[in-house]
Amino acid sequence: QVQLVESGGGLVQPGGSLRLSCAASGFTLDYYAIGWFRQAPVKEREGVSCSSSSDGVTYYADSVKGRFTISRDNAKNTVYLQVNSLLPEDTAVYYCAAAPPDVCTLVHDPSVYEYDYWGQGTQVTVSS
Repeated sequence: QVQLVESGGGLVQPGGSLRLSCAASGFTLDYYAIGWFRQAPVKEREGVSCSSSSDGVTYYADSVKGRFTISRDNAKNTVYLQVNSLLPEDTAVYYCAAAPPDVCTLVHDPSVYEYDYWGQGTQVTVSS
């Protein structure tokens, strides 16, 4: 059974950091592009980052560039999103999703591609 499970969310003060994890089962993440998305209440889903499987290309939305870092641990079949210098407007449910290996290289912005497999999300709340 193909499954993605996010974890690592929580409540953090402005300026704080979290490491979000996206663990896969039933398939090998190394063969897929991985995207991270977020959705805040009454807002559209936003693609914040992606990582290509084939050539190491990564993408970051302007809203998170310089603060978020996507990385892979193939041995653990897990992709991470390190989120630093958090702002209240980063509050959202964060999702990871998988797509064919070159999607991030060819499309960049995850929002414009229909990713195939999705996790259930992890809540990130930035508040003092």
